[in-house]
Amino acid sequence: MENAYRIDSVSDYLKLRDKEVLHPLVGLVDFKTVDEKAKTVHDHDALHFNCYAIFLKDAKGCKLKYGGKDYDYDEGTLVFVGPNQKVELTKNEPNYVPKGYALLFHPDVLANTDLGRKIHTYNYFAYSVKEALHISAKERKVILSLLEKIQFELEQTIDKHSKKLIVANIELFLDYCMRFYDRQFLTRDSAHQSSLEKFDALLNDYFTSEKPQKEGLPSVSYFADQLHLSSNYFGDLIKKETGKSAQEVIQNKLIAVAKERVFDPNKSVSEIAYELGFKYPQHFSRLFKRQVGHSPSEFRMLN
Repeated sequence: MENAYRIDSVSDYLKLRDKEVLHPLVGLVDFKTVDEKAKTVHDHDALHFNCYAIFLKDAKGCKLKYGGKDYDYDEGTLVFVGPNQKVELTKNEPNYVPKGYALLFHPDVLANTDLGRKIHTYNYFAYSVKEALHISAKERKVILSLLEKIQFELEQTIDKHSKKLIVANIELFLDYCMRFYDRQFLTRDSAHQSSLEKFDALLNDYFTSEKPQKEGLPSVSYFADQLHLSSNYFGDLIKKETGKSAQEVIQNKLIAVAKERVFDPNKSVSEIAYELGFKYPQHFSRLFKRQVGHSPSEFRMLN
């Protein structure tokens, strides 16, 4: 039975690392000051987070497990964990020396802030560990400068400016990470191109098989699973490469296949709808008309 340590608050994690709580809702840990041999760390198999956590790892030999798979950190790697996510702990290499930082902040610190209203747009909090952000030396300097500013604020006496300045620096940190992820999507073009080609092949395979009748309309998560990617990472990848959302790409393929099948005079519109995975033919007709400008029957007659 798994023994998971719950991180319901920032102080829970700081207690695990034997660190002083400077702010009730925000914490920053420098791993150089952490005793990795502390028994509290190794008493647990996993960490279950109910706050936001960002880990910057600067040392090799550290492992985490996510979704049943080990992940070896390289130097200069950022991993993002959102509320209600779990990270499994595995044994590090014998000569491993911790190096890097952990930034944690509770959702409550975002209340009534611009960041609180847009935190859901930072999709990388739902990426898997294997989709971590790998930063360059220059990018690392930017990250460290922002962590330094956050640490400076944490060490000050809390006043009316504290929350605004801390949240502003966290927001700037996240915005830079968004930019760095965009760069990573571009610099890993060959790997992503392979994923796009596989996605296209999977789409063709889906609609030429009996899967629509058995499983219904294809979802974004279905193709993400087939490509061994998280839904958010897959969706962002498709958006960056095609300019369209993954759902739009799927829908465009669906309509293209539907146009071909509408020309079969031996099949009714209802039969075609069921073949494509629709439970109700009227839903198919409504989508077809919205996308094409004519109902399936009208399109058949016009052509």
